[in-house]
Amino acid sequence: MQVNFADSLLTNGASVSAPARILIIRLDRIGDVVLSTPVIRELRDHFPHAHIAMMVRSGCSELVEGNPWLNEVIVYDKEGKHKTPAATLAFARSLARHAFDTAIVLHPSNRSHWIPWLAGIKVRIGYGRKNAWLLTHRISHVKQEGTQHEAAYTLQMLEVFGIHPGPPRPYVPVLEPAAERVAQWLMEAGVGTDEPLIAIHPSASCVSKRWIPERFAQVADRLITEKGVRICLVGGAEDSDLVQAVSAHMRGSALNFAGRLRLRELAALLQRCRLLISNDSGPVHVAAAVGTRVVDIFGRNQKGLSPSRWGPLGEGHTVLHKEVGCVKCLAHRCDIAFKCLTTLDVQTVYSAAVEVLSL
Repeated sequence: MQVNFADSLLTNGASVSAPARILIIRLDRIGDVVLSTPVIRELRDHFPHAHIAMMVRSGCSELVEGNPWLNEVIVYDKEGKHKTPAATLAFARSLARHAFDTAIVLHPSNRSHWIPWLAGIKVRIGYGRKNAWLLTHRISHVKQEGTQHEAAYTLQMLEVFGIHPGPPRPYVPVLEPAAERVAQWLMEAGVGTDEPLIAIHPSASCVSKRWIPERFAQVADRLITEKGVRICLVGGAEDSDLVQAVSAHMRGSALNFAGRLRLRELAALLQRCRLLISNDSGPVHVAAAVGTRVVDIFGRNQKGLSPSRWGPLGEGHTVLHKEVGCVKCLAHRCDIAFKCLTTLDVQTVYSAAVEVLSL
Protein backbone atom coordinates (compact mmCIF):
# COMPACT_ATOMS: atom_id res chain seq x y z
CA MET A 1 0.00 0.00 0.00
CA GLN A 2 1.33 3.45 -0.87
CA VAL A 3 1.48 5.80 2.09
CA ASN A 4 1.87 9.55 2.00
CA PHE A 5 4.15 9.70 5.00
CA ALA A 6 4.06 13.49 5.14
CA ASP A 7 0.30 13.44 5.68
CA SER A 8 0.40 10.58 8.20
CA LEU A 9 3.14 12.31 10.15
CA LEU A 10 1.24 15.53 10.48
CA THR A 11 -2.18 13.96 11.06
CA ASN A 12 -1.14 11.37 13.63
CA GLY A 13 1.24 13.58 15.53
CA ALA A 14 4.01 11.05 15.04
CA SER A 15 7.56 12.09 15.80
CA VAL A 16 10.73 11.39 13.90
CA SER A 17 13.93 11.40 15.86
CA ALA A 18 16.58 13.68 14.39
CA PRO A 19 18.66 11.62 11.95
CA ALA A 20 22.33 11.40 12.77
CA ARG A 21 23.68 10.08 9.45
CA ILE A 22 21.78 11.04 6.29
CA LEU A 23 22.36 9.82 2.75
CA ILE A 24 20.81 11.82 -0.10
CA ILE A 25 20.55 9.79 -3.33
CA ARG A 26 20.20 11.25 -6.82
CA LEU A 27 21.54 9.12 -9.68
CA ASP A 28 20.38 10.95 -12.79
CA ARG A 29 21.97 13.82 -14.74
CA ILE A 30 23.62 17.21 -14.26
CA GLY A 31 20.56 19.45 -14.05
CA ASP A 32 18.76 16.99 -11.78
CA VAL A 33 21.62 17.00 -9.28
CA VAL A 34 21.93 20.80 -9.32
CA LEU A 35 18.20 21.17 -8.66
CA SER A 36 18.50 18.79 -5.71
CA THR A 37 21.12 20.88 -3.91
CA PRO A 38 18.55 22.97 -1.97
CA VAL A 39 17.77 19.78 -0.05
CA ILE A 40 21.35 19.71 1.27
CA ARG A 41 21.10 23.22 2.67
CA GLU A 42 17.72 22.60 4.29
CA LEU A 43 18.91 19.42 5.96
CA ARG A 44 22.00 21.18 7.29
CA ASP A 45 19.89 24.05 8.65
CA HIS A 46 17.56 21.67 10.49
CA PHE A 47 20.10 19.01 11.51
CA PRO A 48 23.29 21.01 12.07
CA HIS A 49 25.15 18.18 13.79
CA ALA A 50 24.20 15.39 11.37
CA HIS A 51 26.64 13.71 9.01
CA ILE A 52 25.17 14.44 5.56
CA ALA A 53 26.38 12.63 2.43
CA MET A 54 25.16 12.68 -1.15
CA MET A 55 25.36 9.75 -3.53
CA VAL A 56 25.59 10.67 -7.21
CA ARG A 57 26.77 9.06 -10.41
CA SER A 58 30.42 9.53 -11.33
CA GLY A 59 29.75 12.18 -13.98
CA CYS A 60 28.04 14.49 -11.49
CA SER A 61 30.27 14.35 -8.42
CA GLU A 62 32.01 17.67 -9.13
CA LEU A 63 28.69 19.49 -8.81
CA VAL A 64 28.58 18.76 -5.08
CA GLU A 65 32.24 18.33 -4.14
CA GLY A 66 33.12 21.38 -2.08
CA ASN A 67 29.51 21.99 -1.05
CA PRO A 68 29.84 23.54 2.44
CA TRP A 69 26.73 21.77 3.79
CA LEU A 70 27.91 18.29 2.87
CA ASN A 71 30.26 16.07 4.84
CA GLU A 72 30.82 13.50 2.12
CA VAL A 73 30.24 12.71 -1.56
CA ILE A 74 29.77 9.05 -2.50
CA VAL A 75 30.15 8.11 -6.16
CA TYR A 76 28.13 5.31 -7.71
CA ASP A 77 29.49 4.51 -11.16
CA LYS A 78 26.28 3.12 -12.65
CA GLU A 79 27.64 3.04 -16.22
CA GLY A 80 31.06 1.69 -15.28
CA LYS A 81 32.46 -0.37 -12.45
CA HIS A 82 29.12 -0.64 -10.60
CA LYS A 83 27.05 -1.51 -13.66
CA THR A 84 26.47 -5.22 -13.02
CA PRO A 85 24.16 -6.61 -10.30
CA ALA A 86 27.13 -8.21 -8.55
CA ALA A 87 29.05 -4.93 -8.51
CA THR A 88 26.01 -3.10 -7.21
CA LEU A 89 25.62 -5.62 -4.42
CA ALA A 90 29.28 -5.17 -3.48
CA PHE A 91 28.79 -1.39 -3.54
CA ALA A 92 25.77 -1.68 -1.21
CA ARG A 93 27.74 -3.84 1.20
CA SER A 94 30.52 -1.26 1.29
CA LEU A 95 27.89 1.45 1.85
CA ALA A 96 26.63 -0.46 4.91
CA ARG A 97 29.93 0.32 6.64
CA HIS A 98 29.00 4.02 6.61
CA ALA A 99 26.17 3.24 9.07
CA PHE A 100 23.65 5.69 7.63
CA ASP A 101 20.36 5.71 9.53
CA THR A 102 18.34 7.61 6.90
CA ALA A 103 18.28 7.59 3.10
CA ILE A 104 16.36 10.13 1.03
CA VAL A 105 15.87 9.06 -2.59
CA LEU A 106 15.06 12.18 -4.62
CA HIS A 107 14.37 10.43 -7.91
CA PRO A 108 12.79 6.98 -8.16
CA SER A 109 14.77 4.26 -9.87
CA ASN A 110 15.22 0.58 -9.20
CA ARG A 111 18.86 0.94 -8.22
CA SER A 112 18.20 4.00 -6.05
CA HIS A 113 15.74 1.91 -4.04
CA TRP A 114 17.62 -1.37 -3.94
CA ILE A 115 20.94 0.06 -2.79
CA PRO A 116 19.84 1.62 0.55
CA TRP A 117 17.77 -1.50 1.28
CA LEU A 118 20.74 -3.75 0.63
CA ALA A 119 22.91 -1.43 2.71
CA GLY A 120 20.58 -1.91 5.68
CA ILE A 121 19.66 1.76 6.06
CA LYS A 122 16.80 1.76 8.54
CA VAL A 123 14.72 4.71 7.26
CA ARG A 124 14.33 4.87 3.48
CA ILE A 125 12.24 7.75 2.11
CA GLY A 126 11.21 8.09 -1.52
CA TYR A 127 8.46 8.08 -4.12
CA GLY A 128 5.90 5.34 -4.58
CA ARG A 129 7.35 4.03 -7.84
CA LYS A 130 10.02 1.58 -9.07
CA ASN A 131 10.10 -1.18 -6.43
CA ALA A 132 8.78 1.25 -3.84
CA TRP A 133 8.14 -1.64 -1.44
CA LEU A 134 11.85 -1.34 -0.65
CA LEU A 135 11.15 2.02 1.02
CA THR A 136 9.94 2.50 4.56
CA HIS A 137 8.18 5.80 3.78
CA ARG A 138 6.62 6.59 0.43
CA ILE A 139 5.04 9.75 -0.97
CA SER A 140 3.00 10.14 -4.13
CA HIS A 141 4.92 10.76 -7.34
CA VAL A 142 3.18 13.55 -9.28
CA LYS A 143 6.16 15.23 -10.93
CA GLN A 144 4.80 14.38 -14.37
CA GLU A 145 2.00 16.89 -13.75
CA GLY A 146 4.54 19.73 -13.80
CA THR A 147 2.63 21.93 -11.37
CA GLN A 148 5.81 22.82 -9.48
CA HIS A 149 9.47 23.24 -10.22
CA GLU A 150 11.66 20.15 -9.92
CA ALA A 151 13.61 21.79 -7.09
CA ALA A 152 10.36 22.39 -5.20
CA TYR A 153 9.34 18.76 -5.69
CA THR A 154 12.61 17.57 -4.17
CA LEU A 155 12.17 19.87 -1.19
CA GLN A 156 8.70 18.45 -0.56
CA MET A 157 10.40 15.21 0.41
CA LEU A 158 11.57 16.93 3.60
CA GLU A 159 8.01 17.29 4.85
CA VAL A 160 8.43 13.81 6.31
CA PHE A 161 10.59 15.53 8.97
CA GLY A 162 8.09 18.33 9.50
CA ILE A 163 10.28 20.68 7.44
CA HIS A 164 8.41 23.17 5.23
CA PRO A 165 11.11 24.86 3.14
CA GLY A 166 10.96 28.23 1.46
CA PRO A 167 11.82 28.90 -2.20
CA PRO A 168 14.60 26.64 -3.53
CA ARG A 169 18.08 28.07 -4.04
CA PRO A 170 20.35 25.70 -5.99
CA TYR A 171 24.05 25.91 -5.28
CA VAL A 172 27.13 24.82 -7.20
CA PRO A 173 30.52 25.63 -5.68
CA VAL A 174 33.05 27.49 -7.81
CA LEU A 175 36.39 26.32 -6.51
CA GLU A 176 39.39 28.63 -6.71
CA PRO A 177 41.73 26.25 -8.60
CA ALA A 178 39.11 25.78 -11.33
CA ALA A 179 38.50 29.53 -11.55
CA GLU A 180 42.24 30.12 -11.87
CA ARG A 181 42.54 27.58 -14.70
CA VAL A 182 39.65 29.18 -16.58
CA ALA A 183 41.12 32.66 -16.09
CA GLN A 184 44.44 31.42 -17.48
CA TRP A 185 42.79 29.87 -20.55
CA LEU A 186 40.84 33.05 -21.26
CA MET A 187 43.95 35.18 -20.89
CA GLU A 188 45.83 32.92 -23.30
CA ALA A 189 42.93 33.32 -25.76
CA GLY A 190 43.18 37.09 -25.52
CA VAL A 191 39.96 37.65 -23.57
CA GLY A 192 40.35 40.69 -21.34
CA THR A 193 39.24 40.52 -17.73
CA ASP A 194 36.55 43.13 -18.35
CA GLU A 195 35.56 41.90 -21.81
CA PRO A 196 31.95 40.69 -21.99
CA LEU A 197 31.79 36.94 -22.58
CA ILE A 198 28.72 34.94 -23.64
CA ALA A 199 28.50 31.16 -23.59
CA ILE A 200 26.45 29.12 -26.04
CA HIS A 201 25.49 25.50 -25.38
CA PRO A 202 23.88 24.04 -28.53
CA SER A 203 23.33 20.49 -27.27
CA ALA A 204 20.76 18.67 -25.13
CA SER A 205 19.92 15.12 -24.16
CA CYS A 206 17.36 14.64 -26.98
CA VAL A 207 16.96 15.93 -30.52
CA SER A 208 13.52 17.24 -29.51
CA LYS A 209 15.29 19.77 -27.27
CA ARG A 210 17.92 21.05 -29.73
CA TRP A 211 17.58 24.33 -31.61
CA ILE A 212 19.27 24.63 -35.01
CA PRO A 213 23.11 25.05 -34.99
CA GLU A 214 23.04 27.52 -37.89
CA ARG A 215 20.73 29.77 -35.92
CA PHE A 216 22.91 29.66 -32.83
CA ALA A 217 25.73 30.76 -35.16
CA GLN A 218 23.71 33.68 -36.51
CA VAL A 219 22.84 34.86 -33.01
CA ALA A 220 26.49 34.62 -32.02
CA ASP A 221 27.63 36.64 -35.04
CA ARG A 222 25.11 39.40 -34.35
CA LEU A 223 26.16 39.63 -30.72
CA ILE A 224 29.80 39.90 -31.78
CA THR A 225 29.24 42.59 -34.41
CA GLU A 226 26.46 44.59 -32.73
CA LYS A 227 27.30 44.21 -29.03
CA GLY A 228 31.06 43.68 -29.08
CA VAL A 229 31.04 40.50 -27.01
CA ARG A 230 33.25 37.44 -27.11
CA ILE A 231 31.63 34.03 -27.62
CA CYS A 232 32.58 30.72 -26.12
CA LEU A 233 30.99 27.40 -27.09
CA VAL A 234 30.55 24.75 -24.42
CA GLY A 235 29.55 21.10 -24.37
CA GLY A 236 30.79 17.67 -23.45
CA ALA A 237 33.02 15.53 -25.64
CA GLU A 238 29.87 13.88 -27.02
CA ASP A 239 28.67 17.33 -28.17
CA SER A 240 31.74 18.14 -30.24
CA ASP A 241 30.00 17.69 -33.60
CA LEU A 242 27.15 20.05 -32.65
CA VAL A 243 29.56 22.63 -31.28
CA GLN A 244 31.70 22.36 -34.40
CA ALA A 245 28.60 22.85 -36.55
CA VAL A 246 27.90 26.14 -34.77
CA SER A 247 31.52 27.24 -35.15
CA ALA A 248 31.59 26.29 -38.85
CA HIS A 249 28.53 28.43 -39.59
CA MET A 250 29.87 31.49 -37.79
CA ARG A 251 31.51 34.35 -39.67
CA GLY A 252 33.21 35.50 -36.49
CA SER A 253 35.40 33.49 -34.16
CA ALA A 254 34.46 31.68 -30.98
CA LEU A 255 36.37 29.90 -28.26
CA ASN A 256 35.58 26.19 -28.49
CA PHE A 257 35.55 24.50 -25.08
CA ALA A 258 33.67 21.36 -26.16
CA GLY A 259 35.11 18.35 -24.38
CA ARG A 260 37.75 20.47 -22.62
CA LEU A 261 35.98 21.29 -19.36
CA ARG A 262 35.31 19.26 -16.27
CA LEU A 263 32.15 20.26 -14.44
CA ARG A 264 34.02 22.35 -11.88
CA GLU A 265 35.63 24.28 -14.75
CA LEU A 266 32.30 24.66 -16.54
CA ALA A 267 30.89 26.23 -13.38
CA ALA A 268 33.83 28.63 -13.20
CA LEU A 269 33.57 29.57 -16.88
CA LEU A 270 29.83 30.15 -16.70
CA GLN A 271 30.27 32.34 -13.63
CA ARG A 272 32.71 34.46 -15.68
CA CYS A 273 30.14 34.84 -18.49
CA ARG A 274 27.55 37.60 -18.69
CA LEU A 275 25.01 35.23 -20.25
CA LEU A 276 24.42 31.63 -21.33
CA ILE A 277 22.28 30.89 -24.39
CA SER A 278 21.30 27.25 -24.30
CA ASN A 279 18.82 24.55 -25.06
CA ASP A 280 17.02 23.07 -22.05
CA SER A 281 19.89 21.12 -20.47
CA GLY A 282 22.11 20.72 -17.43
CA PRO A 283 24.40 23.73 -18.06
CA VAL A 284 21.33 25.99 -17.74
CA HIS A 285 21.02 25.04 -14.09
CA VAL A 286 24.75 25.24 -13.46
CA ALA A 287 24.74 28.79 -14.86
CA ALA A 288 21.73 29.84 -12.80
CA ALA A 289 23.25 28.32 -9.66
CA VAL A 290 26.47 30.36 -10.04
CA GLY A 291 24.55 33.58 -10.71
CA THR A 292 24.74 33.81 -14.51
CA ARG A 293 21.62 34.76 -16.45
CA VAL A 294 20.26 32.42 -19.09
CA VAL A 295 18.28 32.53 -22.32
CA ASP A 296 16.77 29.05 -22.18
CA ILE A 297 15.28 27.47 -25.33
CA PHE A 298 12.57 24.88 -24.75
CA GLY A 299 11.07 22.50 -27.26
CA ARG A 300 8.77 19.79 -25.99
CA ASN A 301 5.20 20.58 -25.01
CA GLN A 302 4.60 18.29 -22.03
CA LYS A 303 3.64 19.44 -18.55
CA GLY A 304 6.28 17.31 -16.89
CA LEU A 305 8.98 18.63 -19.25
CA SER A 306 7.83 22.24 -19.32
CA PRO A 307 9.61 25.41 -18.14
CA SER A 308 7.38 25.48 -15.07
CA ARG A 309 9.18 22.35 -13.90
CA TRP A 310 12.60 22.67 -15.54
CA GLY A 311 13.22 26.38 -16.20
CA PRO A 312 16.20 28.22 -14.66
CA LEU A 313 15.69 29.45 -11.10
CA GLY A 314 16.55 32.97 -10.04
CA GLU A 315 16.13 36.47 -11.42
CA GLY A 316 16.78 37.83 -14.90
CA HIS A 317 16.42 34.68 -16.99
CA THR A 318 14.36 34.39 -20.19
CA VAL A 319 12.64 31.21 -21.32
CA LEU A 320 11.63 30.81 -24.98
CA HIS A 321 8.96 28.17 -25.48
CA LYS A 322 6.88 28.15 -28.67
CA GLU A 323 3.33 26.84 -28.58
CA VAL A 324 2.56 25.22 -31.94
CA GLY A 325 -0.74 23.52 -31.18
CA CYS A 326 0.44 20.03 -30.27
CA VAL A 327 -2.22 17.98 -28.51
CA LYS A 328 0.34 15.40 -27.43
CA CYS A 329 4.10 15.79 -27.61
CA LEU A 330 5.82 12.85 -29.30
CA ALA A 331 9.30 14.06 -28.26
CA HIS A 332 12.00 12.50 -30.49
CA ARG A 333 9.26 10.79 -32.53
CA CYS A 334 7.82 14.16 -33.55
CA ASP A 335 5.85 13.91 -36.80
CA ILE A 336 5.70 17.66 -37.53
CA ALA A 337 9.45 18.24 -37.89
CA PHE A 338 9.94 19.81 -34.46
CA LYS A 339 7.95 22.94 -35.25
CA CYS A 340 8.30 24.13 -31.65
CA LEU A 341 12.00 24.59 -32.41
CA THR A 342 12.09 25.37 -36.12
CA THR A 343 9.58 28.23 -35.78
CA LEU A 344 11.79 29.95 -33.21
CA ASP A 345 13.67 32.53 -35.26
CA VAL A 346 17.04 34.18 -34.84
CA GLN A 347 15.61 37.61 -34.11
CA THR A 348 13.62 36.33 -31.13
CA VAL A 349 16.65 34.69 -29.52
CA TYR A 350 18.90 37.64 -30.32
CA SER A 351 16.41 40.12 -28.86
CA ALA A 352 16.06 38.02 -25.71
CA ALA A 353 19.83 37.95 -25.30
CA VAL A 354 20.12 41.70 -25.74
CA GLU A 355 17.37 42.30 -23.21
CA VAL A 356 19.00 40.05 -20.63
CA LEU A 357 22.37 41.74 -21.21
CA SER A 358 20.77 45.11 -20.49
CA LEU A 359 19.55 44.08 -17.04
